[in-house]
Amino acid sequence: MFELKPLSPEAVARALEKAERYRLLNEPAEAESICEDVLMVAPGNQEAMVTLLLALTEQFDGEGRAEAVPRARELVARLEDEYARAYYAGIVCERRAKAQFKQGGPGSGSVAYESFRQAMSWYEKAEAVRPPGNDDALLRWNTCARIVARSPSLVPAPQETSEQPLE
Repeated sequence: MFELKPLSPEAVARALEKAERYRLLNEPAEAESICEDVLMVAPGNQEAMVTLLLALTEQFDGEGRAEAVPRARELVARLEDEYARAYYAGIVCERRAKAQFKQGGPGSGSVAYESFRQAMSWYEKAEAVRPPGNDDALLRWNTCARIVARSPSLVPAPQETSEQPLE
């Protein structure tokens, strides 16, 4: 196995700029690697955690989705700001919902619907503690609401009803 080469602390800001560029170029795995390098030398770097979290969520519909979801949730828990924790928990749920819906299959609409509703709940929590002038959580909530409203297959799972046996 190779021993990874550590970044110098002076290179963190530049590395984070590169990670953001890779995300924008739809290369989330590269952004993920850079953020992991940053977090090795600056474990509490909030920008690196957010960028890594976003890079992971961009891979939810790919091969590594099984490990990406719990890793993203773990990063959310490490965020220091209450608003950021709620907002990015919503992002994780929303992007997971989109990946579930895109995957398709029996029951995928109901599963994705539940994930969209979880995202909307997180966005409502973020809205309650948002900084003045920051309506990002409202924008995300509205996006989820529109996706659900425009997609007839995004519906709650049918409720199981059990009939009482006749005596």
